[in-house]
Amino acid sequence: MAHIDYYFATISPFTYLAGPQFEEIAKKHGATVTYKPLDIMGLFERTGGLPPGQRHINRQEYRLQDMRRRAIVTGLPFTMKPAHWPTNPAPSSYAIIAAQEAGGDVGGLINALTRSCWADDKNIAEDDVIRACLEETGFDPSLADSGLMVGADTYARNLEEAVSKGVFGAPFFISDKDERFWGQDRLDDLDRHLSGEF
Repeated sequence: MAHIDYYFATISPFTYLAGPQFEEIAKKHGATVTYKPLDIMGLFERTGGLPPGQRHINRQEYRLQDMRRRAIVTGLPFTMKPAHWPTNPAPSSYAIIAAQEAGGDVGGLINALTRSCWADDKNIAEDDVIRACLEETGFDPSLADSGLMVGADTYARNLEEAVSKGVFGAPFFISDKDERFWGQDRLDDLDRHLSGEF
């Protein structure tokens, strides 16, 4: 059975845009997934990237055009300038880590949280928003308040592991054969890889 380590950031627009399609691909191939939320700003700093607002204007303008196009292609509702972005991704990440430990629809939770940011103009650093997403996807809302020390430790460890494995952006997928795929626009390649094409 194939396995995918999925490195992502809850405040990443491209994590949101990858959501349902990635889950469908994993299900199609019977792949298991380990979800690894990380500090994307820390990842940029460690791997030579810059936060979007510090990039050259050419890159900023292209990013906005690409987000708009990707949203149209996926058919997902999308707000180009969310009311609460950037925000602190740690609380939502800790909830995902606790949910993965508890077992359940972690992919659905990630999709609910990223949709809250990128379509619903909600602040995913706020406990009530996180609790609502947990409840929506079948988790106990109290997971938002549990395992915070473990969550913080795992969150930091995910960043270290990501850097050591060649990750430099989000979403980033690594197969059990160490094939690496960066970005929502590489999901078709991931699908082909899991089909044995490369």
